[in-house]
Amino acid sequence: MKLEGKTALVTGAGRGIGKGCALELARQGADVVVNDRPESPDLQHTAEEIRALGRRCEAIEADVFGRSGCEFLVDRALSAVGRLDVLVSNPAFSVRADFLDYDPAVFEKTIQGTLIGGFHLSQLTARHMVERGGGGKIIFISSIHARMPYARSVAYNAAKAGLTHMAQSIAVELAGHQINVNAIEPGWIDTPGERATFGDEQIAEAEKSLPWGRLGQPADIGKAAAFLASDDADYITGTVLRVDCGFSWKDCLPAALMATPQD
Repeated sequence: MKLEGKTALVTGAGRGIGKGCALELARQGADVVVNDRPESPDLQHTAEEIRALGRRCEAIEADVFGRSGCEFLVDRALSAVGRLDVLVSNPAFSVRADFLDYDPAVFEKTIQGTLIGGFHLSQLTARHMVERGGGGKIIFISSIHARMPYARSVAYNAAKAGLTHMAQSIAVELAGHQINVNAIEPGWIDTPGERATFGDEQIAEAEKSLPWGRLGQPADIGKAAAFLASDDADYITGTVLRVDCGFSWKDCLPAALMATPQD
């Protein structure tokens, strides 16, 4: 229970990585404010699971792709719980398409939601942390796309690369306030979005080529976030933690060393 007595805000927490982070923070003792887009069909389910763990949970719907939505979320969160010790910033949007055909409006929405939304959330939360004193933890969910230029993902690649660098820049400026700022770069994680994009059959086949024989789970990212949010990580800031179980170098391995997929 390394986060007992702490309160965290997690965005995009209705499902996938955001939900995985919210649940793991709660398992480590944190009370959690969870956010997802307005009319999310999933947010209340996440809140119920957290409450079932014996932790307090406030669920707030808000569009964090714009400044006004972020202001609404942070204001409502502070009104509900009084203080924020941890932010897990996880807004994202992604559409895969060929570069030559990529819709400029979709490109701008991806940058807006993934990068600029992260700026707004972190700035507003950091201002609260600085004002109340006592430090804090800000964790950005980036991606291995930040360093790997995957085809048909030009907008998402650019947004995540910017997010990773922004996290390090913010870490420099907030060091004097004892606010730790770090980023997590997940590899291929088994989320509803990935299942919808690739399908169960393609994912099952792809898993055979992965070093661990499986995709990552949202809980794998959540456990990394819980570590970075804890006192154990007080001397870690400006760091990018890659949580991909070797996905980035899977093509470097000889076939004989590949792990057998686990049941």
